[in-house]
Amino acid sequence: MQYRTVQGDTLDLICYRHYGSSHLTTEIVMQANPQLAELGAIIAENTLIELPPIPSATPVKQSLQLWD
Repeated sequence: MQYRTVQGDTLDLICYRHYGSSHLTTEIVMQANPQLAELGAIIAENTLIELPPIPSATPVKQSLQLWD
């Protein structure tokens, strides 16, 4: 998916809005868009950013031990 920035956008804010979290997603988006490193913290308006699919973590099934 591609995203066109609006005034005041930062990468972590874009990731939070799109993915629901900025934890580890900013790094993945930076790898897909290496040119963003040169733009600074606040990304210029109308910059096109590729937002790649993020693999979801495999849920861990927790078990409960009733007796020792």
